[in-house]
Amino acid sequence: MPLLRLFLLTTAALVTQPALAQQNADDSPVVEETVDGDEILVVATRIRGQVDAGVPPIMTLDPEDIATYGASSIGELLEAVSPQTSSGRGRGGGRPVVLLNGQRISGFRQLRNIPPEAIRRMEVLPEEVALRFGYPPDQRVVNFILKENFSSFQVAGEYNVPTRGGFAESELEASWSNFDGPRRLNLHWKGEDTSLLTEAERDIMQPVGTTPEVAGDFGPGETRSLIADAITHTFDGSWSTGLGEEGMGGTFTIDGEASRSDARSLSGVGLLTLTAPDGISARRSFGAPLEREVRTDALEGGLTLNKPLGAWQLTGTVDANYTDTATRIDRRFDPAPILDAVAAGALAVDGALPTLADPGRDLAQSQLLTIASFASLAGSPLTLPAGETSLTVNVGYDYLDLDSEDTRSDIGPLSLSRNIYSTGANLALPVTSRRNAFGAPLGDLTLNLSAAAHHFSDFGTLGDWSAGVIWSPAEKLTLNASYIVSEVAPSVGQLGNPAVENFNVPVFDFTTGQDALVTVITGGNPFLLAEKQKDIKLSATYELDWFRRSSVMVEYFRNRSDNVTRSFPLLTPAIEAAFADRVTRDAAGNLLAIDRRPVTFDNVASERMRWGLNLSGRLEPEAERSERGRGARGGERPGFGRGGPPGGRWNVSLYHTWRFTDRVSIAPGVPIFDQLAGDALVDGGVPRHSLELEGGVFHKGYGLRISGDWMSSATVRSLGAPGVSDLRFGSVLNLDARIFVNFGQRERLVERMPFLKGLRLAFTIDNILDSRQLVTDADGETPFAYQKAFRDPRGRFVGIDLRKTF
Repeated sequence: MPLLRLFLLTTAALVTQPALAQQNADDSPVVEETVDGDEILVVATRIRGQVDAGVPPIMTLDPEDIATYGASSIGELLEAVSPQTSSGRGRGGGRPVVLLNGQRISGFRQLRNIPPEAIRRMEVLPEEVALRFGYPPDQRVVNFILKENFSSFQVAGEYNVPTRGGFAESELEASWSNFDGPRRLNLHWKGEDTSLLTEAERDIMQPVGTTPEVAGDFGPGETRSLIADAITHTFDGSWSTGLGEEGMGGTFTIDGEASRSDARSLSGVGLLTLTAPDGISARRSFGAPLEREVRTDALEGGLTLNKPLGAWQLTGTVDANYTDTATRIDRRFDPAPILDAVAAGALAVDGALPTLADPGRDLAQSQLLTIASFASLAGSPLTLPAGETSLTVNVGYDYLDLDSEDTRSDIGPLSLSRNIYSTGANLALPVTSRRNAFGAPLGDLTLNLSAAAHHFSDFGTLGDWSAGVIWSPAEKLTLNASYIVSEVAPSVGQLGNPAVENFNVPVFDFTTGQDALVTVITGGNPFLLAEKQKDIKLSATYELDWFRRSSVMVEYFRNRSDNVTRSFPLLTPAIEAAFADRVTRDAAGNLLAIDRRPVTFDNVASERMRWGLNLSGRLEPEAERSERGRGARGGERPGFGRGGPPGGRWNVSLYHTWRFTDRVSIAPGVPIFDQLAGDALVDGGVPRHSLELEGGVFHKGYGLRISGDWMSSATVRSLGAPGVSDLRFGSVLNLDARIFVNFGQRERLVERMPFLKGLRLAFTIDNILDSRQLVTDADGETPFAYQKAFRDPRGRFVGIDLRKTF
């Protein structure tokens, strides 16, 4: 098996590296210093709230590291380090599992808007650690350890515009945080506004025969939007208190959020050809632009209890979410009065069109209520020769209710509900240990076992289990192997979202090779099946001694899934043959409508490797830093953290994903689709290679951050009518930059202008190269539906960001 050989060769290369020095003292908190002449004795211990998972963190950041990112909140910080926190397993969502002080919380909103200055330490851990907290192992784990005492009030504003013009984005927010030991209070408000962008403002080239021929008529580009006009207001907060004396009896937290979002988009106008009795004809647009308005109101709330019970830790959470979405869609205008007037000779084909009666609006509504409760008990039931075992047992109950109604449907109101009862356990067994001198020549070896059962009121009982091993044969080398089996039910939304018609959506018809404006139906499918997943993961992580906190990581994933729920795939001739009832054509074969509600695939299989390199260091030589630190201890006041003021820091992270196979079986007896060979089921195809880059430098209050991603080209084979071309989706490189200055660290400047204290000014440039994917056919032409502005209407985006803390 070539991939296994590749993995073993990589591992062997890492094992043969020389032994490395102990972890830098800066990675552990200083609790005592004794000065005897020129000698300094540093005694380090674990920070309260660290996760002891038997596997070292993938990345660790202290306050000085975090300052280099120039983030305004924990949410922004997570976005900035996404290459390190994203999982290559191919399951789960984009955001990692988030812990607070080594414990589970009700939801990310509890931490999302806390200032990054409140963080004492941040740890990124592998996916397998999620099992110990009752999560599936499909997302990495990020643990935030907050400072015990912290107070801050901040206001911030952003304004962003594309260099091509057309629209703008603005944002205002204010937050207040106050921490006093276990007592924490955080309040936050945010307002966001985005203006409308139309096709005409991006010079979209319209298909032949779709533009009016009479001056004064609405053009299609003026009446179809690329970006909706939207405004959102959000208010959230969290309050936490300690239990017992000095909080030693645990913590209790309440958090909540309320938001409203309004969005308006345009879906074009009607188009017809008028022919007078004398045979003169003209193509006209009629009626007002069709609007689609979406209002979303959301309420969220959560409770979290963490309490020690002797040597065990009890965790309980409740998370509730209610979302009310109302979509109002203009009905199409009836052209009959115009056609009748022209046929009777009462209206010239190029004359002023009469005002048509308002056809009214349709309304699609949905209300989704989810309540998730969870309780776990974690501790060590026994001690083995290699160390203490770790056991986590958990139970949970989830309730989901979806009510939807659509005035265009004859079905009437639809109501779906689901009750989920869950239970599970995770057991970590130390087999060998260097620290406990048991099997020390073999290094540290830990076996992980987990199992869970979930009873769905609408799907019956589904289960999952996993087995894994973590082996550290050398001090800086960690190897990991796991096998994961899961059964997953479709979401209530995938089953029951209301059907919504989207008019005049640009689509390339692979069957005819023509561009088309069609009606696209989205919503839920009540006939979806439960999915069964089987995954293998092999990984190796090696901590490098080249620079401070540097490492290299290699991961191999093999995924197999049966009865896979997916969004409706790209409409190629093969897909149309498999889902003929989802496509509507007229008598001439022209594409009119596509039903893109979710479908079930028979089988999906993929293999890929992801490797990454994390490098970081200081701009100041260690010898100079030590000398300044010694001087500070002699009487000078240290400036930033232990060891004196920081001398500047830098870091670079680069991750590469290489897909080996990606095959899909739609149904038994149907040919297998090889997505890497061009049998793509997703718009844009499946690139074989992709890269993620993140890095920056920070010195004396000035910072520069660079992030980017690249994906290789991909091909989508048409296999349609003779002469219909394949499409090539070109490679895309996107680079973003953020330049900022923290005036508070420019002490002399602040002395002259005190109002600069706590002020940060940042300039951002997203998509520096204005790179947008180029899609071409065999003749080098770009189909209408794949013009660059459709692929990315924003393009290069520049902005200014001001933040003031008090």
